Amino acid sequence: MADLISYIIRKVILAIPVVILATLIVFLMLYLTGDPVTQLRSPHSSPADIQKIREKYGFDQPIIVQYGRFLTNLAHGDLGSSVAQGTTGTSVSSLIVQKLPRTLELMAIGLTISYSLGIPLGVFSALRQNTWKDRSVMVFTLVTYAMPAFWLGILLMLVFSVYLHIFPNEGTVGGWKSILLPAITLGLGNAALTTRMMRSSMLEVVRQDYITQLRSRGLRERDIILKHAMKNAILPVITVIGLDIGWFVGGAVVVETVFSWPGIGMLVTDSITGSDFPTVQGCILVLAFFVILGNLVADILYAFADPRVRLG
Repeated sequence: MADLISYIIRKVILAIPVVILATLIVFLMLYLTGDPVTQLRSPHSSPADIQKIREKYGFDQPIIVQYGRFLTNLAHGDLGSSVAQGTTGTSVSSLIVQKLPRTLELMAIGLTISYSLGIPLGVFSALRQNTWKDRSVMVFTLVTYAMPAFWLGILLMLVFSVYLHIFPNEGTVGGWKSILLPAITLGLGNAALTTRMMRSSMLEVVRQDYITQLRSRGLRERDIILKHAMKNAILPVITVIGLDIGWFVGGAVVVETVFSWPGIGMLVTDSITGSDFPTVQGCILVLAFFVILGNLVADILYAFADPRVRLG
């Protein structure tokens, strides 16, 4: 246990520079489109009004001073204030706190769909290699992975909402049914990737000598697969959990926009449309933290599953 705790501490320390780099990139995003004051001023602003805006938001200070203030405010949970029409002056932090639970809910159900579908399908396909069942699964994963999330979402909406009237087609108007189509859209693409990875890993494991020895001892095939082969075959899937979090973070923006799901992804889209740069900054920063946290969790889970990692 001591070696695991030491490993976790090392990984947390190594994540700190990544977090700082993420804050720097997000901070510099504000200047990629030119002078941010041009987006904040009204069309009839005088030079004096523009100067007041610069002083109000600190744009008259050197960029290093602005970044330092950005980090200080961030440490206190202050992500600035919205400048969009209708939410002007509203704390970005409060907007994110309102929307974040919806995005977490969507990602949690999407991840559940992804792994509960991808892992069993991968094992099923590997144990029936080169049969029509295996090929059917591979065709399904190829089509699903290649299909863009927005197109899959529109297709599911067309079939199950417009024609069959089973699910609502937007927002949260239908209670728990509202989240199923967005979650399926978000989870299917990653489920295809998980299936292929699990299949490849399982094929490699079942060819190992220790599996042959277990079979020679007369153990049931079911026990060999579930108690021995699965434990090692699932390790590569664990290692990409962090990448999966990145997939879901990026996918949430598209899926929430398609289904009008009131989460951070929808907030990002509305903020970009309304040139609300403080809100865009805050949302992107939160999403970046989730990607970093996902990679950290993946490292810890992998070390927990394979002691050789934390002893290396």
